[in-house]
Amino acid sequence: MAVTTLDPKTALVVIDLQKGIVALPTAHPTSEVVRQASMLAEAFRGRGLPVVLVNVAGAPPGRTEQPPRIGTFPDGWADLVPELKQQPTDHTVTKRTAGAFVKTDLEAWLKGNGVTQVVIVGVSTSMGVEATARHARDLGFNVTLAVDAMTDTNVDAHHNSIAHVFPRLGETGTTRDVIDLLAKRSA
Repeated sequence: MAVTTLDPKTALVVIDLQKGIVALPTAHPTSEVVRQASMLAEAFRGRGLPVVLVNVAGAPPGRTEQPPRIGTFPDGWADLVPELKQQPTDHTVTKRTAGAFVKTDLEAWLKGNGVTQVVIVGVSTSMGVEATARHARDLGFNVTLAVDAMTDTNVDAHHNSIAHVFPRLGETGTTRDVIDLLAKRSA
């Protein structure tokens, strides 16, 4: 499904574009993902729309078949990449789960600011982005996913999310699609 519209109060949610995550090997260059996400952040800020920058600084307890990639996070690992040009008006969320809504203030903050739709980007497509999109949909937000502003450590997982999961959670498109819709609203 293509991106058809953006609600008057749409927020950009950027998942885990932080120094430790972008340094991991990924299916697509993280430099391009960061570039696309930064363009979206600039476009949202330029129209007075909310930007939420999410980082991960831990993991939930419990057993998994695949051990965590990193046991102890080194200094600076959770720092957001400077290319995002974090602004005082941006809302920052630190999570310790895959999704950005679990045990954070994200839902309350978005609803308190009248947000009805989220555009989600970041790393990784099949974990942080997908978990956040699932929760957003379950919480009643309209969901848009800019698929050229995300990647995964596993190319098959990335493609599965984009082809089979995201169309059931919302609309998908490109950074350009979203920016063009923002521009049409401003015209």
